[in-house]
Amino acid sequence: MRHVAEIPFTDPIYKDRSGSGFTQFMLRFIRDERDIVFIHLIIKILLVIFPIAVFLYIPGMFSWWIVPVYLGINWAFFTPPYILMLHCTSHRPLFKRKYDWMNKIIPWFLGPFFGETPETYFGHHMGMHHPENNLREDLSSTIEYQRDSFGDFMKYFLRFITLGMVDLTNYFTRKKRFKLRKNTVLGELSWYAFVITMSFVNWQATLAVFIIPFVFTRFAMMAGNWGQHAFVDADAPANCYRNSITCIEVKYNHQCFNDGYHIIHHIKPAMHYTDMAKEFRDNLDSYVKEKAIVFEGIDFFMVWFFAVTHNYKALAKRFVRLDDSLQSEEDVIAFLKTRLARLPEEKLI
Repeated sequence: MRHVAEIPFTDPIYKDRSGSGFTQFMLRFIRDERDIVFIHLIIKILLVIFPIAVFLYIPGMFSWWIVPVYLGINWAFFTPPYILMLHCTSHRPLFKRKYDWMNKIIPWFLGPFFGETPETYFGHHMGMHHPENNLREDLSSTIEYQRDSFGDFMKYFLRFITLGMVDLTNYFTRKKRFKLRKNTVLGELSWYAFVITMSFVNWQATLAVFIIPFVFTRFAMMAGNWGQHAFVDADAPANCYRNSITCIEVKYNHQCFNDGYHIIHHIKPAMHYTDMAKEFRDNLDSYVKEKAIVFEGIDFFMVWFFAVTHNYKALAKRFVRLDDSLQSEEDVIAFLKTRLARLPEEKLI
């Protein structure tokens, strides 16, 4: 439990790199030179994940012992950065307008290898989650749940994986966002049609390459969102400083493009990830004034795990003191518990 002034500044910021000839060539296609890292990630996926997936479909080559190796590589090294690349490029398209068709590569071609159905992430995140800001109309809102309860989390997850698309389609209809509804339904149905077709080609490979990642990613996405919005001030549930958290100085930020800076992301969704760490430092007064919750050295999944397993001491240990109002571990735990409680009915908005 350190004071923010004691914490070194190492989260990613932009560093100009001249790069190789290939890098210089690709810069002509993308909108922001800072996003060249996404081109590099796409190339790595095409060189590692795609060939293994194809290999599993070759007649006579599939073996169950390859599956845990493939999934281990996928989940440990590629799924987290892919998801956050998808996130960043949903807010800030990667390719220039005249190459706009190339922006479909990330959600449509690469997405299924990481459990993402085309267009669903964009529709859910951009068309619903950000406008509703974890309030009652947000289909992924946490405010109606006791957020240190694993049982409540499972209700939350099971609702999403069984009725999530129905809820999202109804939401778009209610809000008259018909283009988003059309694109989301098209992407989701295309994924199901593709997976069914590929199951006739090789059901074992399809299970390993597409279906298991689908279930894993949907669970991980909801656990991550739960962690991001686990701590909500019942007196100000619409305040982004008080319904989100920030995770600083953690390896996850280096792997996943500063995703830990979730408060500023809700306040300024179009901010480039390389600007977030500096913005946090430059605007600490706002975080102090709003009694924002900041953790050091843990990511949202660790926050989720510690919360639903009632490991309040672990959370308190990594809690960042922005001022001197909370001095003891007991004070921090008491404060965190107030933010984990289900909002009373009269405060649900």
